[in-house]
Amino acid sequence: MCNIHEAAGRVCSRATMASVGAFVFAFFLFSPVISAPVRARQAGPQASAAPRDQGGMPVSPSMQTPQAPAAKTAPGAAGQAPAAAQSPSGISNTPPSIPVDQIIQQFAAHELEFKTERDNFTYTQTFTVQTLDDAGRADGEYKMTSDITYSQDGRRNENVTYAPQSTLERITLSPQDFADLENVQPFVLTTAELPKYNVTYAGRQAVDALGTYVFDVAPKTLEKNQRYFQGRIWVDDRDLEIVKTDGKAVPDIRKGGNENVFPRFETYRENIEGHFWFPTYTRSDDFLHFTGGDVHIRMSVRYTNYKRFRVSIRLLPVPSDH
Repeated sequence: MCNIHEAAGRVCSRATMASVGAFVFAFFLFSPVISAPVRARQAGPQASAAPRDQGGMPVSPSMQTPQAPAAKTAPGAAGQAPAAAQSPSGISNTPPSIPVDQIIQQFAAHELEFKTERDNFTYTQTFTVQTLDDAGRADGEYKMTSDITYSQDGRRNENVTYAPQSTLERITLSPQDFADLENVQPFVLTTAELPKYNVTYAGRQAVDALGTYVFDVAPKTLEKNQRYFQGRIWVDDRDLEIVKTDGKAVPDIRKGGNENVFPRFETYRENIEGHFWFPTYTRSDDFLHFTGGDVHIRMSVRYTNYKRFRVSIRLLPVPSDH
């Protein structure tokens, strides 16, 4: 997100938003207190409340903080040994029941399977960004709603269904923001992507009704023109599927007078079908640190109406006749 408070020509232009906004996102009812569910384990959707702070929202630290905050854990949660040490964040240092490397390899393999399966679903994506004044009131807003489909070759298609005129005046959205919306905020850490990241075991924690393994994730190197996730992931300790991510897209981009910085966010997944956990909600409440001053923003993305439109076909060997 780029600062346009001082001069339109000094950073990303508003024309960037207009050109990109013509083919991306839209509207949903934005509320400052929204429950973001991580659903209990079952074959199909079910309602469940996500962990929240006392004000009903996660407290987002400064974007310059390298590690994402952990959600609070329920006292006496399953998977938490009574004698194990526990950090103030609620993460237990109880070792996993299987080797850490095995957990990482298995959840990355499951992520690859999920990414393939996701291409068999359509869904609706609703996106909102607001800038907030000193009193916490919205003084600018960008909205867009899109229907997302995938082609036979896995290419993502987006059909904008609602996109009112943006009222943002202090920031504008850059092409990197829209790329992050597609690839980083619904972060998928597959076997192919795994070599790009350092993945470090942080402990165990209860998230909603789930026992999870917690991992810190950071890119090994920052390649030019590439976008990465940096933060923390929570992996269901039974199915070994990612159920929550908390972090930010990196790197921030500062070249000369141009500043393009990115907020910290949380993404929750739900058990939509079988053992697959689909992203359903992303939220952010953060300050963007520009040279000319901080800008308080609030962002939200909802992924709804998941519908299967085709079935994966697996070819199995035919037993020979004897």
